[in-house]
Amino acid sequence: MSATKHPIALRYLFLSEMWERFGYYLMIGIFTLYLKDVKAGFAMTEAESADLYGTFIALVFLTPFLGGLLADRYFGYRKSIIFGGVLMGLGYCLMGVHSLPVLYIAMTLVILGNGFFKPNISTLLGNVYSTEEHKPLKDVGYNIFYMGINIGAFVCNFFGAALQIKLGWEYAFLAAGIGMFVGVIIFMMGTKHYIAFDIKKGVQDGDMPFTKIVLLILIPSVVAGIVGWLLPGNVFGSDSTDAFIFACIPVVYFYAQLYLKAKEDEKRPIGALLAIFAVVILFWAVFKQNGSALNTWGDRYTNRTVEGSTKDIFSSLYLSQDISYAKDSVGKYDEQFRLIKDDKGNVIKEWAYPLYFRNVHPEQLPAQNATISVWSPNLSQSINPGWVIMLTPLVVAFFSFLKSRRKEPSTASKIAWGLFVSSLSVLVMYAAVQAGNNGSEKVSVWWLVASYGVITIGELFLSPMGLSLVSKLSPPRLTALLMGGWFLATSIGNKLSGVLASMWDKYEDKSNFFLLNFVLLLCASAIAFAMLRWLNKIMKEKGLH
Repeated sequence: MSATKHPIALRYLFLSEMWERFGYYLMIGIFTLYLKDVKAGFAMTEAESADLYGTFIALVFLTPFLGGLLADRYFGYRKSIIFGGVLMGLGYCLMGVHSLPVLYIAMTLVILGNGFFKPNISTLLGNVYSTEEHKPLKDVGYNIFYMGINIGAFVCNFFGAALQIKLGWEYAFLAAGIGMFVGVIIFMMGTKHYIAFDIKKGVQDGDMPFTKIVLLILIPSVVAGIVGWLLPGNVFGSDSTDAFIFACIPVVYFYAQLYLKAKEDEKRPIGALLAIFAVVILFWAVFKQNGSALNTWGDRYTNRTVEGSTKDIFSSLYLSQDISYAKDSVGKYDEQFRLIKDDKGNVIKEWAYPLYFRNVHPEQLPAQNATISVWSPNLSQSINPGWVIMLTPLVVAFFSFLKSRRKEPSTASKIAWGLFVSSLSVLVMYAAVQAGNNGSEKVSVWWLVASYGVITIGELFLSPMGLSLVSKLSPPRLTALLMGGWFLATSIGNKLSGVLASMWDKYEDKSNFFLLNFVLLLCASAIAFAMLRWLNKIMKEKGLH
């Protein structure tokens, strides 16, 4: 096999991750919409759904810390991946049961399952590319792997929309579970191609014993989380946010101890990774609003009307649904709440449904009792992965061109530029707010398409490169654990995304909401560029680019 040919294992890992992400992003695409649905969901407010969403996706990416550790030392990568995939599949299926206790159980299964699946499949891929023959192709391999993630994320929303419209929420969640199980089966089929790279590291000299981790990290995290939840008032905005931030403190302490107690030749690479982890938190805080604030923008502030042949196609595929326009008795329509009387004559507040007509331009409103067709709002979640699929070959070709001229930027440089480019995407949404007169009128979906297009370029510079950097710089005995650190940073960023999104209704001028996000990303990119010389020096010391 030549050095220009990727290992066969990549095909199976690519397809496994594609189907796993099919399930995950199908679920994420409908999650907040389901929570806010007043008829078949839980009628949550914007702030309530954003807070639960942020906590959920934060915990989903916090557990890889533990899953990576257990796989590294005891279970190995293959068993951990299979176990995690089965847990997630069960969790997705249970989400369709309309019960809050069952929903929380389902979320817990997904959280635990992702902890075992996510860091270990990325680590296994890195191990496959650890041979001298394939090491030069590692960055490209991660880019291809990342495209597999996004093929699953792109396709899933069409299935989610059709199944939800035709059969209901429970069938959409069931499809997510089936997708996850398909991914596990494909992974098991490819065992022979990566079994040689499934090497348990065991407990090395200087490693903290697992019992000590339980006593000093896990139990303190649970206790700290409970304390954060029970604190009177809200330190960080909500009980769940307080609990999460407090619970993270012992885990962050653990990673700090990894650095402080590392061997001399390991300390600088670990320090470089921890610095990168800290910076990318702000990227995820903005990027992961795709399932909350940007999902809301697509739902309520974007013109989703389909007509003519487009309507016929969408209707035949169950990707759109009909809604009727009717003014109420006082001449208003579709306010966020309306007052009605219950069976006993008591006046109560009820969610008005649907909200679509609330900010339609008066000249574009349909006639009284007329029906229009609108595409399902979760379809906007396919814009970002669609861009990834289209742009990945171009980005890979761009860096290959620079490499042929010996001008390819280092992995750390790509991450810094990724942060800067991502900040520009928020300015597109700022312009969208201006175009819609601060949400008083709906705007074209092309604003979302453009914003996602820009941030996708930043994402391709940053996310797969981050995975590659962890694989390159991590001491072999700590690879999965530090991969868990990357996901810990993602977790904290995800929770911050929920905190930011929960502030949506507090901003009367929505442009200020996006300006805040722009400033956060701009600060992150400035810090990354300031650290660049130091990071590149460490990579050069390790013989890396």
